[in-house]
Amino acid sequence: MRASGHDFDCDVLVVGGGIVGLSTAYALTRSSPGTRVTVLEKERGPARHQTGRNSGVIHSGIYYRPGSLKARFAVRGAAEMVKFCAEYGIDHEVTGKLIVATDRDELPRLHALVQRGRENGIPVRELGPAQITEYEPEVRGLAAIHVGTTGICDYGAVAAQLATASGAEVRYGEEVTVVDRRPWGVAVRTRTGTVVRGRVLVNCAGLYCDRVARLAGDDPGMRIVPFRGEYYDLARPGLVRGLVYPVPDPAFPFLGVHLTRGIDGGVHVGPNAVPALAREGYDWSTVRPLELAGTLGWPGSWHIARRHWRYGAGEVHRSLSKRAFTTAARRLLPALTGDDLRPAAAGVRAQAVLRDGTLADDFLIREAPRTVHVLNAPSPAATASLPIGREIAHRALTALSA
Repeated sequence: MRASGHDFDCDVLVVGGGIVGLSTAYALTRSSPGTRVTVLEKERGPARHQTGRNSGVIHSGIYYRPGSLKARFAVRGAAEMVKFCAEYGIDHEVTGKLIVATDRDELPRLHALVQRGRENGIPVRELGPAQITEYEPEVRGLAAIHVGTTGICDYGAVAAQLATASGAEVRYGEEVTVVDRRPWGVAVRTRTGTVVRGRVLVNCAGLYCDRVARLAGDDPGMRIVPFRGEYYDLARPGLVRGLVYPVPDPAFPFLGVHLTRGIDGGVHVGPNAVPALAREGYDWSTVRPLELAGTLGWPGSWHIARRHWRYGAGEVHRSLSKRAFTTAARRLLPALTGDDLRPAAAGVRAQAVLRDGTLADDFLIREAPRTVHVLNAPSPAATASLPIGREIAHRALTALSA
């Protein structure tokens, strides 16, 4: 695959048609009109994986370390996402949410969240037990905080709108299998045999971002370890008015089983977080031996297992036992019964794990010659997608002008 100076198919070639890749395309054409952008997506449409399989929450940014990319981009992105949805007529609502402590041991962590919220510029109101029931009559807790800027939207519709509004050429059904990087730019070949040449490559491949980085000849220094999040739908959605979360454990990037009223009026209960046996392992029966071997062969996976086996065993138990899942959810919602829970579609989180077993806790964007790799962009990446897209676009345009 060779190219001369004037037979490029595009200026920037984006791999991945989830919300981050499409937001990057949108930011590129907005900030640099005339830039030719091509997006390659292996599925037959946008947002088929993380973007289209999450809880639909517009996160406030309260959980994230002050000054981190997650904190800065989530706070800014939440406001921008509401504005974007309003501009394009996409269903959304600013609902606010409760974070509820149900155990005395959680109270110090709840107070720490109040402080973190204030450091991140997020309005937070502290509540006692009686005030909790004013917001959520069926929810019980010792104390809670109300976060007013949290909302909900349809991220699949957002991604589709970004694809349209970007003016980029979006090619579906094109899985990248070969990346050939040269001093003049990058050429890729897809599974269909199509060759696309660009001056700069942006890797937004989500669950496969580490694989695309290695195809480009770069050592990403991490592996994607997939964690499945399983959900139930609430048969009695009237039990929950809005969004209700437990106090998260700061040792993990997962927020715990929560209650989320969606834009369609239904209520999701979940997710848990269990190891997936394939990168697109949306149930226990989906096993891809080569992908599983890749996960098990990564030293970081074993470090996680040794460090957090007790937590992981509890998550697997709640996955295999509906009764255990119900018990966990009843801490927040005592009126819940097993009959109230109906299985719903699961999602898989693309979690970057470093060699020493550290779970990357911030967005991870790395640059190489003529390439920008997005190596960790799980939740709250959908919320933060507009500012993330601008950041990636800025780096791509810098590489383009080099």
